[in-house]
Amino acid sequence: MSHPTGLSPEAVDALHRLKDQRDVNTVILHCAPAPHALEVELVGNLTHEELLQALPQEAERLVVHELAFATREGSRRHETVLILWAPAEAGGQEEPCTEGYTALKEFLTDTRMHLTAGQKDQLDYRRLVALNG
Repeated sequence: MSHPTGLSPEAVDALHRLKDQRDVNTVILHCAPAPHALEVELVGNLTHEELLQALPQEAERLVVHELAFATREGSRRHETVLILWAPAEAGGQEEPCTEGYTALKEFLTDTRMHLTAGQKDQLDYRRLVALNG
C-alpha cells in the first residue's frame, strides 16, 4: 500500500490495524476541510447496527468496514467496503471527502467494493451482502 496525500499517520496506522488484526473491523475518517487531511474519528469492532449509529446525519465521513457474511454455499467471507458517507443534511460540502475517497481507493488496492451513500437504508446489511455477490 502506498501512502496517499492527505492521510494522517494515525489514519494509516488505523487502516493497517484493520487489515492486519482481528480486533478492528471499522475505521471512520473525518474529512477536514483544510489542509484536506483525513483524520481518525473512530477505530473499533462494530456490529452493523453500531456502524449505522456511528454515522452522523449532518456531516460526511469516509468509512472502511470489514463486512462479514456467509455465502449461499455456507462458507464465511470477509470483504472490505469503502464507503463515502454523504448525507443530504451535510449541505453538499463533500469536496474533502471526495478527494479522500479517491486517495483511499488507490491506497486500499485490495478493496473491491466502493460505495457512496447518503441514507442509512443504502447501507442495509442484506444489500451490502448482495452487492458482494
